[in-house]
Amino acid sequence: MDPYSAEGELINIHNHFHQGQYQEVIDFDTSALSPENALPARVLVLRARIASGQAEDVIADVQGESEPELVAVRALAEYSLGKTDAAVKTIEELASTAGDNTTVQVVGGTVLQAAGKSEEALALLSQHSGSLDAVALITQIHLQQNRTDLALKEVTAARRWAQDSILVNLAESWVGLRIGGDKYQQAFYVFEELAQAPSTSSIISLVSQAVCELHLGRVEEAQGALEQALQKQPDYAEAIANLLVLNVIIGKDPSELTNSLKKAAPQHPFLVDLKEKSELFDKAAGKYSAKVSA
Repeated sequence: MDPYSAEGELINIHNHFHQGQYQEVIDFDTSALSPENALPARVLVLRARIASGQAEDVIADVQGESEPELVAVRALAEYSLGKTDAAVKTIEELASTAGDNTTVQVVGGTVLQAAGKSEEALALLSQHSGSLDAVALITQIHLQQNRTDLALKEVTAARRWAQDSILVNLAESWVGLRIGGDKYQQAFYVFEELAQAPSTSSIISLVSQAVCELHLGRVEEAQGALEQALQKQPDYAEAIANLLVLNVIIGKDPSELTNSLKKAAPQHPFLVDLKEKSELFDKAAGKYSAKVSA
């Protein structure tokens, strides 16, 4: 039996992880799990701890471990601490020796994509055999490549064999936000249901709901969801970045939020992109000089 299926032992901890409920994953009671599911559950807990800012503790926990799954997790923790070269080197070695391992594929693909090695990530992930985690990551990579067609193809194929999986619903919603039109409303239904139910709510689902609201032109509702997320975690960069965008849309000064984002995540993609575009504008403007006639 697939441990992540509706009848499997890992369905709840797996859903918590992908819903962004990292504390629920960390607190999950794994003592009664069967031996074959102990390691996959430990991997989810360790990944949740990394996402919660406990990367150094995770590295200490897996020090000396030789299982490919735990070596991959250590590389992910190293990457989150800025040790990019060491993390990528470890993953590339694992890809050549344990590329058929699902955790190596997913965690390794995450590291490679984050390091800008999209093709390597896709090559590793393409070896998966029925892994929805791999499907979800492949979908995200294609969206980051602006290949919505390939992302849609990936999700459509997965829907045929994964029916009501939360991961397929999420992946369809990511693609829907890129396609637009009536897909915005469909994505909203998925994220709003997750965000507003106490058993599934997280800051990630709240921000996702807010993004849908923005696309649908519901600015006040979007602002409410983002402020709710920031009440839960004031330094959550994605909520700050989206609230910043919302303020620009409604004509409010975004300076304070820009400074908050710089403090929370100095290398946030929004800030990096803004800096690049500002430099390009200055470069272009420098080619022209005002002519003053007497």
